[in-house]
Amino acid sequence: IIFMACLFLFLSSGRACASDTLLSAPLNVTIRELEVNSAVVTWEILEGDPVIGFAITQQKKDVRMLRFIQEVNTTTRSCALWDLDEDTEYIVHVQSISMGGSSPPSQPVLFRTPKESEKMASKSPDEVTMEEVGDAAQLRAGELIIIVVVLVMWAGVIALFCRQYDIIKDNEPNNNKDKAKNSSECSTPEHPQGGLLRSNV
Repeated sequence: IIFMACLFLFLSSGRACASDTLLSAPLNVTIRELEVNSAVVTWEILEGDPVIGFAITQQKKDVRMLRFIQEVNTTTRSCALWDLDEDTEYIVHVQSISMGGSSPPSQPVLFRTPKESEKMASKSPDEVTMEEVGDAAQLRAGELIIIVVVLVMWAGVIALFCRQYDIIKDNEPNNNKDKAKNSSECSTPEHPQGGLLRSNV
């Protein structure tokens, strides 16, 4: 009886350990924010799984070369895929990671990146992205700075001109007085009695 009890406890603890380390494959793997050269993969996990990270395998269709992305000590349920080729099909698998190991891979997800021309054509003429708005705002700010600098420079030039003009204007009466004085000194001297001096021949 004791032997049977010990065997039962051993098997129960083994099942418990197996259930603690066994992870379920991620669910609802989805590709979002699909761009020409990038995408974002998202997924879900079963509640209660002791997940501490994830691993993603990315592969071009019909190409054996893989890209492996792994991150631990995180609770995120999304990952950015970068440096993709346009108009190319990719296959993605996601695995959960725990202290005891990794889960089975998720169901494969197949997606194709769009062409650059298709992405541009999909935008309506009135559509403005946040990046374009930011660039336009920066451009307007730069134009305003240039306009302000030019106006300040013009104001400085006008102020300098007015100052020089006032100095010249203030010096004009003194110049006129000096000219009058010089002209009077250079004129013909008069006789003390009012007649002109004449020499006797």
